[in-house]
Amino acid sequence: MKNKITQLFNIKYPIIQGGMVWVSGWKLAAAVSNAGGLGLIGAGSMYPDVLKEHIRKCKKATDKPFGVNVPMLYPDIEKIMDVIIGEGVKIVFTSAGNPKTWTSFLKDKGITVVHVVSSVKFALKAEVAGVDALVCEGFEAGGHNGREETTTFTLIPMVKEQVSIPVIAAGGISSGKSMLAAMVLGANGVQIGSRFAATLESSAHVNFKQTIIDVKDGDTYLTLKELAPVRLVKNKFYNALQTLYKENSSIEDIKEFLGRARAKKGMFEGDLDEGELEIGQVAGLIHQIKPAKQVLEEIITEFNKVKLKMSFF
Repeated sequence: MKNKITQLFNIKYPIIQGGMVWVSGWKLAAAVSNAGGLGLIGAGSMYPDVLKEHIRKCKKATDKPFGVNVPMLYPDIEKIMDVIIGEGVKIVFTSAGNPKTWTSFLKDKGITVVHVVSSVKFALKAEVAGVDALVCEGFEAGGHNGREETTTFTLIPMVKEQVSIPVIAAGGISSGKSMLAAMVLGANGVQIGSRFAATLESSAHVNFKQTIIDVKDGDTYLTLKELAPVRLVKNKFYNALQTLYKENSSIEDIKEFLGRARAKKGMFEGDLDEGELEIGQVAGLIHQIKPAKQVLEEIITEFNKVKLKMSFF
């Protein structure tokens, strides 16, 4: 399946595994890359020395291309970039920040740069900054989101009208059918997070993986727009947060309530009551924990099957 995305990353299939915090370690990235997609290590939950370890282990586990996802709102960003350069990483996905900050620096080092956006405005800014491709992430995606409530299947064609670089669809995609739909609307590839979070190789805690399986429609909600918008499963922590909103609590009170390491507590340590549980709306369609390779193969098989069937209409 050759197109602009497979050629850009030198991969077999235009499927990118989302670089999710506390979920996307070297085992998941290597498994997806070995299966023909592009695996991403999620640097957002890693200290620089931990990231270095994951990159080195990923290199040993796969001879295929892989990348690192870097949310630019996290501390130690300079040290993270030093590790990426020092370890010879060739692909970097940036998010949650101004693409001008690091794009030229990375590209001068021969690195392919992709930036995550949630609107046409930010897509245009990223293209001007010189990124090689865009991830256009809709409102239904898990984890940190843009403040705009634009859905993936609305965002993709609007961005495609305005930019000339390749576009990767993200948010609400977990199957071959949704992958085909995104590409019909103009996407050159897809980035999939939630479906890969519920795999054997995911570094998420087994309690969180089971929560993904149990989630139904309406069980997640985008909140914390005043700070860093994030889609969460409705649990005890989420309900307490909503109580603060109802009481018209200040931003400072909300920050104090959040404290530190809530995502780690929920997704990595498995505290389903007091931790942040970040997952997309598409979790309602995920019913089983499987190996990453099987997930990717099933997506491609369904994509080809449905594409062939549609050709008869």
